[in-house]
Amino acid sequence: MYKLLGGLKDYFKRQDIYTDSAVFRLHNSFTTALLLACSLIITATQYVGQPISCIVNGIPTHVVNTFCWISSTFTMPDAYKREVGREVAHPGVANDFNDEDAKKYYTYYQWVCFVLFFQAAACYLPKFLWDATEGGLMRTIVMGLNIGICREDEKCAKKQALIEYVLKRLRRHKLYVLRYFACEALCFVNILVQLWMMNRFFDGEFYSYGWKVLKFSEVPQDQRLDPMVYVFPRVTKCIFYKYGASGTIQKHDSLCILPLNIVNEKTYIFIWFWFIILATMLFCLLIYR
Repeated sequence: MYKLLGGLKDYFKRQDIYTDSAVFRLHNSFTTALLLACSLIITATQYVGQPISCIVNGIPTHVVNTFCWISSTFTMPDAYKREVGREVAHPGVANDFNDEDAKKYYTYYQWVCFVLFFQAAACYLPKFLWDATEGGLMRTIVMGLNIGICREDEKCAKKQALIEYVLKRLRRHKLYVLRYFACEALCFVNILVQLWMMNRFFDGEFYSYGWKVLKFSEVPQDQRLDPMVYVFPRVTKCIFYKYGASGTIQKHDSLCILPLNIVNEKTYIFIWFWFIILATMLFCLLIYR
């Protein structure tokens, strides 16, 4: 695991010259590293481990596993309200009675690792644009004075050149500042767009995901509906059709376990809280600007 995530330590290196704010770095460095780490962990779990395991009779298990993984699985939303162990076997798993409208299909789990990677790239974009726009101006102005290992006469000469530059170009860096403020605004827009896209990605369940998890412990035991299990079901259904010996189409109803969703639900609950906190900080920063 250390070898897998070790490359992300470069995002946390201390810079000798800062040209941005702490909130800007939280968005560009910490959030990018966080999303990349989540993507790598889920990728390792998905492609190294066994992301799905289905129970079915009369068909090789690996065939059904592959089919249900690349197609989709489903649950019955109405079954989440029934008592597990008496009315249903697992949350969301019940007889569908061939009613397609009563099914809720889950097709996102194959794409989670890729979506997280592109989210990380989107979070790094403002830093990339700012570095390209800033062009090392601040480092050039400093002239190595922050290191402090040059001779005294050389240091005095650099200080004199710096003072002359500042006095000569006073109030002439408005465009420099406006470009930086635009990159900070882009961070806020990026977080809002990503929240909207994740809500679409999870069929409108992401906006309220964190609030429902917080309220979950306050609901009476007999009325509880785990929001993490609803958005990221651990047990689902899958229908596999094949021809019988005489050419008749046979229907095989399989029960599928999705251990990968244990990782997904914890990953996205953390992302939900972090994005809400980050959006709040960026909003306050823009108001301050």
